[in-house]
Amino acid sequence: MEMRHATVNAPERWLAHHPENDVVLFFDPSRLQTTARRFLAGFPGLVSYAVKANPLPAVIDNLAAAGITAFDVASPAEIDLLRARLPAAVLHYNNPVRAARETDHAIRRGVRSFAVDDGAELEKLVARLPAGAEIAVRFKLSAPSAAAYDFASKFGASPEAAVALLARVAAAGFTPSLTFHPGTQCTDPQAHARHLAAAADIARKAGVRLARINVGGGFPAPRGEERPPLAPIFAALREGLAVHFPDTPPALLCEPGRALVAEAFTAAVRVRALRSDGAVFLADGIYGLFAELPLVGSLAPARAVDASGRPRRAPGRSARLFGPTCDSVDEWPDPVPVPEDLAEGDWLLFENMGAYSLPTVTRFNGYGDHALVTLMPPA
Repeated sequence: MEMRHATVNAPERWLAHHPENDVVLFFDPSRLQTTARRFLAGFPGLVSYAVKANPLPAVIDNLAAAGITAFDVASPAEIDLLRARLPAAVLHYNNPVRAARETDHAIRRGVRSFAVDDGAELEKLVARLPAGAEIAVRFKLSAPSAAAYDFASKFGASPEAAVALLARVAAAGFTPSLTFHPGTQCTDPQAHARHLAAAADIARKAGVRLARINVGGGFPAPRGEERPPLAPIFAALREGLAVHFPDTPPALLCEPGRALVAEAFTAAVRVRALRSDGAVFLADGIYGLFAELPLVGSLAPARAVDASGRPRRAPGRSARLFGPTCDSVDEWPDPVPVPEDLAEGDWLLFENMGAYSLPTVTRFNGYGDHALVTLMPPA
């Protein structure tokens, strides 16, 4: 990955003067900080960035500049990254499955908040954590939510099992909390309300006063031109807390990744070839920046420009898009619109590419190289 900085605020202007690259990821720090401040102003609790979404050091630094002080980490490598960039940051280790040596590493690095969803995993924590450390029991609900995909298939104890785990956390002298994840790109505020109701029931049955509820990530980020509203979700969380915890409300914590960082990046991908059947072959695909497409569906380009940065304005046609590798699965899941006058050497620009793009790039078939350009508006 090649890191560059440009004093322009439009990717098209940069592309017109740099023909040497075929895949470029543009980073807009101002947009990232604006999104972070929107979360900080709207969410009724502590905002903790999920580092897995995009661990780029510049992302970490700009989130901190916007006021983010807490980070959700899922591995020793992410812990070390945060300690190197922001030594005083508050870290939450909410991957609920850890090897004993990973937990020990986290403790040495000052982590004092962990999640768990299984009895055996809890006993590993009980044997290692200092007294008073926070242990958040992760639970799941069987009811489906309006999400792109559901984390409950891999993580989360049933509400019944969560009762026993939470009681054990409190009895062992740790700070008892609960956590859940409503699913990726969850647009239903009532999904959060249902989880808060379940959290209150779990705490009541366990006889435990909760210190905190971590409502997870899953907040929706744009995948097209429209930004999904977050205000109704924030309102549902406020109302749910007042209804289900009227006397002793626990603190709230969230751990957005995608919703914080997605809008801050735009990918520009060169057209490698146009086939006689109308298919379009690109310089990047699902083994590169677009690894999530099979999970969340096709992403249509926001616009097309020629090699000089001029927009293609012809009417659109539906086209199958393929990545550059020799693997037949390297294809957009569904056809997407492209201009009829699209030509080899043109660029397709895809917005909202900040989440789960950089971390999942492979080197399959020797592809995967890209330039990373930071957009800096002229002073």
